[in-house]
Order: sequence, then C-alpha cells, then structure tokens
Amino acid sequence: MSSAVSWPVAQIRRAVEPALPGLAVEVLAQIDSSNSELMRRARDGRMDPVLLIAQRQTAGRGRMGRQWVSGDGATSSLAFSVGLPLSPSDWSGLSLAVGLGIVQSLHPDLRLKWPNDIWWHERKLAGILIETASVGAARYAVVGVGINIGMRDGTGLATPPAWLQELLPGIDAPAALLRMAAPLMRTIKTFEMHGFAPFRDGFNERDALHGLEIALSDGTFGIAQGVDDSGALQVRTAVGLTRITSSEISVRARHGR
Repeated sequence: MSSAVSWPVAQIRRAVEPALPGLAVEVLAQIDSSNSELMRRARDGRMDPVLLIAQRQTAGRGRMGRQWVSGDGATSSLAFSVGLPLSPSDWSGLSLAVGLGIVQSLHPDLRLKWPNDIWWHERKLAGILIETASVGAARYAVVGVGINIGMRDGTGLATPPAWLQELLPGIDAPAALLRMAAPLMRTIKTFEMHGFAPFRDGFNERDALHGLEIALSDGTFGIAQGVDDSGALQVRTAVGLTRITSSEISVRARHGR
C-alpha cells in the first residue's frame, strides 16, 4: 500500500477518546502481521492501548493459522489490530461481539458466520482474530481485523470472497476504519463490563448460519439454532441441542455454504 495514503489519525483519536481515553493510533507501511507485532510488544511488557494499522501485511493470520495477506492500495484491503489490557469476567463470545460491532457500523445487509467471520451473500468479506498475552497478573487482548475493501482474487478458493465496495461503492480503507473505530471500542468496553449477553440478540439477528444444516469437525451434522448468552453455538443434532464453543470445534456449512 502506498505511503501516500492519508489516514484520518486525528479524527480516529477524537472519535474513540470517550470510550478508550489515551488510545494511541499508529500506521506502519509494512509488517508481517499487526496481531503478531502487538503480541510481541505485550510480551516485552508494552501493554498500552493502541490501534495499529498495517498498510500492508506480508504474513497476516486468520483463525486456525490460516494466512491472510493484505493487498496493496487503500481500495484493496484493511488490516488493523487493537491491543489493550482487558479484564472481563468471562472471555467467551468476544469475537462475536467484535463482529457485531463491525457489521452494525458498516452495512445492514452484512451477516455473521460463527465464530469469526463476516459474510455478505454467503461469501466471506472479513475475518477476526483474537489473541491474548498474560504478563504477570495483567492480561492483554489483541483484536485483529482483516477486511476486503476492493475486489480480491478468489483463485483456489471454493467460494470467491466478497468485498466492501460491493455494498459501499467508492469506500476506501481509511474511510471504513473511521466508520468502525468508535463503535468497535465501545463494543470492547461493553463486553469487558457485561460479557456477551447484551450482544446475543443482535448477533442472532445477523446469524448467517441460523436454520441451516451444518457439519461439525467431528463429523456430526445438525441444524444451527443461534447462540446462547455465552456465545456458544447451539446445534440441534440427533441427540438433542448441543452447545459448541470455538475452542472445541470448527463449523462449516454443508452444500458449499
């Protein structure tokens, strides 16, 4: 991505100040992964709140170690990570809450695919990766987000990716981030205070899997029935309603969904 891209750093700082005072906003021209960089900093004892924007990622990571490489240009992709000390009573459902905060700030037609993806018309538009580092008694959360802004190459993928300009023609990465920054910070702080429960209904309204027959990684099939107050996916199987958590299982919809 060109260094000439103009990022609204001052506007972002002002927008997020009420929810997260003192948040630093940094822009790096190129890095392996914004998540990896903030995790390295945390392990070195640098645990101040920061929004790190990667103009280009060479080794971005998704869930289960999948690679996500950002494109070049403000109209290609957006990759950023938020790092901050966080102390919720229950961490369950954080990625779902983050996803909801993002889609609510971008477009009403976006949907959420449990547990980490944002979909549009059954195609992946964005992904979320959450990691934590413990330093002494403190715990530092890193919330990474990667969004396709412009058309992306779908070579080798079973389903071509979606991109934000399909819904919002002309939008670029800086404008998308400015729309998301404050709602995302409010979401994270609300989650810290109240957990996932306040987000349950909003997630279920946007649930891309609800009512679909899905396949679990252990070979079980069932019908997705939304999420509970902890963010666990509820699946109606042959033996009854089963709760699935992201740490136990991966979910893929049948019939190519």
